[in-house]
Amino acid sequence: MTVPISLAFLSGQVSHMRGCGFSLHAITSPGPELAQFAEREGATVHAIPMARAITPIRDLNAVWQLWRTMRAIQPDIVHAHTPKGGLLGMIAATLAGTPVRVYHMRGLAFLTESGSRRWLLRLPERISCALASRVLAVSHSMRSIAVEEGLCHPEKIKVLLGGSGNGVDAKGRLKPLDPTARCSARAQYGIPQSATVVGFVGRLARDKGIVELAAAWNLLRERHPGLRLLLVGWDELEPGLADLGAALRADERVHVTGPQSEIARLYAAMDVVALPTYREGFPNVALEAAAMALPIVATSVPGCVDAVQDGVTGTLVPARDATALAAALERYLSDPPLRERHGEAGRRRVLTSFRQEAIWDAIAAEYRSLLGSR
Repeated sequence: MTVPISLAFLSGQVSHMRGCGFSLHAITSPGPELAQFAEREGATVHAIPMARAITPIRDLNAVWQLWRTMRAIQPDIVHAHTPKGGLLGMIAATLAGTPVRVYHMRGLAFLTESGSRRWLLRLPERISCALASRVLAVSHSMRSIAVEEGLCHPEKIKVLLGGSGNGVDAKGRLKPLDPTARCSARAQYGIPQSATVVGFVGRLARDKGIVELAAAWNLLRERHPGLRLLLVGWDELEPGLADLGAALRADERVHVTGPQSEIARLYAAMDVVALPTYREGFPNVALEAAAMALPIVATSVPGCVDAVQDGVTGTLVPARDATALAAALERYLSDPPLRERHGEAGRRRVLTSFRQEAIWDAIAAEYRSLLGSR
């Protein structure tokens, strides 16, 4: 992976693989999260500077350092994640002669781009897929697009079980909490106990639908005086959206927490979750909300259509449509029993189809299959 914070997507997986008999090394850019990951998961870690943006000179240096590290480790498998990490990892692993190379396709950034930028973002995906022995897509909709776009041969790319990269810890870290946790979280951020709360978890960025969420909020706040908006995540608003960000922060009924590690208690403070994203691979937020027995309003884009059962565990609306988003949220705000039914259905689904241990075992089985077919 390119940046160490992304290792959170593999939480629990590495220690499970060690229990399955694999010895693991993790490589990302330097950062405190890398050392924390090593201590928590018991993995050997290596810090190699890698930029998320396209930086030819730095990228060549990163490939050289990755190649040198892989030559020293001599792994049987290299499993690379994220678009940039996948590209650098697959190139270095190929040059190092690694016998099994797995690229995990977690999202396709080019889907929301056009022109030369679309071509530029599409090219690394084709290269990573071409160099990989196996491509794992995090969702069935993502796999379909990869095949339709000619990024990967159909026989090389697959989805494990129902999809997702790591499942969800629905029996441990993310499960419905007692009412005291809800009260405590609300009190911490000045949210009245009697309020109905729409929650958003993720990057505060244009491609996560923050513009549409702000517009939907402006429609809903006038109709529901007791409504609050809780925003959890990093502020990545571009300069052109500075006024929007300032307006949200100035609204006394909007509560912005920044990134949080104890996410379960924040979900406990919410009544419905909004995910108006433009694109996803497989949204972890949708699984987390379901694990917390919360309904979700998400967009009908790849990834979300796999994570949310429309009309059963949540509601899907068109991307970039603030009016549709507001209408779907309004339905949940006006119908508490519906919120409860969809939330409970979502939790039943994640407990059945997205258990972490099942996904980890499927990855381990894939490793053994690939090693056996060399």
